[in-house]
Amino acid sequence: MCGFVGFTAVDFDERANRDVVKDMADRIIHRGPDDEGYFVNDDIAMGFRRLSIIDLEGSRQPMQNADATVTVTFNGEIYNFQELRSELQGMGYTFVTNGDTETIVHGYEAWGTGVFERLRGMFAIAIWDDAKKRLVCARDIFGIKPFYYQHDGERLIYGSEIKAFLAHPKFRKAVNRAMLPQYLCFEYMNDSQTMFEGVHKLLPGHFMVFEQGRLDIECFYRITYKIDESKSLDEWADIVRDTFDESVRAHEIADVEVGSFLSGGIDSSLAAYAMGQHHAEGVKTFSVGYEIGCEDKLAEIAEQSDFEIKLDELADSSSFAAWAGLPNFETRVSAKEFLDIVPTEQYHMDEPLGAPSAIPLYFVSQLARKQVKVVQSGEGADELFGGYWIYHDQYEFSKYLSVPRPLRALAGAVAEKLPPFHGRRFLMRGSGGPEKSYQRTSMNYMWDEIPSVLKGYAGPCKPWEWARPHFEEAAKQNTDIITQTQYVDMVSYMPFDICLKADKMSMAHSIELRVPFLDKKVLDVALQLPTVCRVDDTHSKYALRVAASKLGFQKKVANMPKQPFITPLTVWLQTDLFYDRIKEAFTGEAAHEFFNVDYLMRMLDDHKSASFSTTEGRGKLKMMRIWNIYCFLCWYEVFFGESSKKLAPKTQVA
Repeated sequence: MCGFVGFTAVDFDERANRDVVKDMADRIIHRGPDDEGYFVNDDIAMGFRRLSIIDLEGSRQPMQNADATVTVTFNGEIYNFQELRSELQGMGYTFVTNGDTETIVHGYEAWGTGVFERLRGMFAIAIWDDAKKRLVCARDIFGIKPFYYQHDGERLIYGSEIKAFLAHPKFRKAVNRAMLPQYLCFEYMNDSQTMFEGVHKLLPGHFMVFEQGRLDIECFYRITYKIDESKSLDEWADIVRDTFDESVRAHEIADVEVGSFLSGGIDSSLAAYAMGQHHAEGVKTFSVGYEIGCEDKLAEIAEQSDFEIKLDELADSSSFAAWAGLPNFETRVSAKEFLDIVPTEQYHMDEPLGAPSAIPLYFVSQLARKQVKVVQSGEGADELFGGYWIYHDQYEFSKYLSVPRPLRALAGAVAEKLPPFHGRRFLMRGSGGPEKSYQRTSMNYMWDEIPSVLKGYAGPCKPWEWARPHFEEAAKQNTDIITQTQYVDMVSYMPFDICLKADKMSMAHSIELRVPFLDKKVLDVALQLPTVCRVDDTHSKYALRVAASKLGFQKKVANMPKQPFITPLTVWLQTDLFYDRIKEAFTGEAAHEFFNVDYLMRMLDDHKSASFSTTEGRGKLKMMRIWNIYCFLCWYEVFFGESSKKLAPKTQVA
């Protein structure tokens, strides 16, 4: 919807504050090209960039109450604003706009910080309470919308994107080196910290109050499982279907056209299908694939593989769109386009992110923005309903965890000291509690490898430590290991990777991405589902797939089995185009500052020469490790390097 910036005004006069906050807002004009607004006094400076979606002519921000004691900037959408509006009108509040922002203004007047738990939607909010001389900020329960801040003991700088902070004269940018080991392991930061030293994320479901130099942060929502074993799988599938359909309808609220992203999988297909059922005229859908090239290499892979080589999902999305009667628009990304956009992608991310999937998301957003301002997408279904392979993996791993811990610890300690062998990672993961066994597909490096990668790093590296309190919190709810793992994903991987790239890549093109799976009512259902309705030894997202089957979905969509998926990047990294570009980064000044360059080059050379025809050859493929480090180096060059003017538009980086 929008973006906002602000800071407490302890350094400048009002005129200077206005200039600074406008410069900050200009850095995020892509989040809101339709309008801008500012509120500045001796205490606070607030800036806003608007992407008009609801009440196009009204609802300008910052928005105030009648006596100007409450001033609000808000990024997101509130889907129950009409119900809240009626409730507030019954309490005597008068409304002068038709949008959702005014609901927050009067909701704060009526309920104070209690307003946040009443909101159904995605949001990041900043409220200046002039009567109490305090700033109150909040973020939605899923972390769909970003919120960053820096507090140095005196002033507070905040905003939708970190790049806006660069325009504040008192902001000093520095790399948060302490987060590098975690980034290398997971490709993102599992923490409120960012890769900018001193800059933090407000965690999902939290609000903060800044008053007289003091910053207090509180949680207003916690994920709580209430498993209900009384219903059958069919009954749960019907509930999931109906609840999700209502969520999609709620997410259609807009005064502009709403489209849908569409891959070949079940999640976006369900969203697109539901929208199509609600609109007889059809809903525009948008899909992305690749111009792959490398036909000789693909032939080699196909010859040596016992599974279907599937490098993108355009055929599946096109087939589903035709079956559902939905207009489908598609774009293909070439290897050169993919590689060339990385610095721009990392600029928009603000934080380094090593997920290759962010790039197709960038290009499909670019495609969609030519026709619509809003799209719905399928993010969140895997975390809520049990879609990742790791949940199956926990079935087998839970058996090993029944072995006495001292024996597992001994086996892990021995394995850690031995050269790589089949099963080594399994033994190391099993040497402790569930937090150590937790491993995302994106865990690129094991903890014992970090000293080999990072220059001058002595450790110890324990990237799993952050997960321990989350597993303990989930265990208190009498949940099994699969449910505990889903819980950890919902409070980490989902907000820090999935939601982050969804917001940043869509807003890079001034398009609002809505996620109907990440909805309060849908979550309430997911938190009641028995494990067997989510995951068993052969199914993932079981109830969701049954729901899709009942809607008549093609079997290959509703019951698409888990299968290996080779991205073009694995093959592209063996081409001279990618090798030469990455070699330049791996041997550059930034690489020498942070990494052991010899290690990087051995890894890159091994990947380039690796053969797909042997187990040993496939073992040399290090696509995610290479890409993770390359993305960090591009991010560093964009925000800190001498070549920033070459890597990003001149107006982007100070």
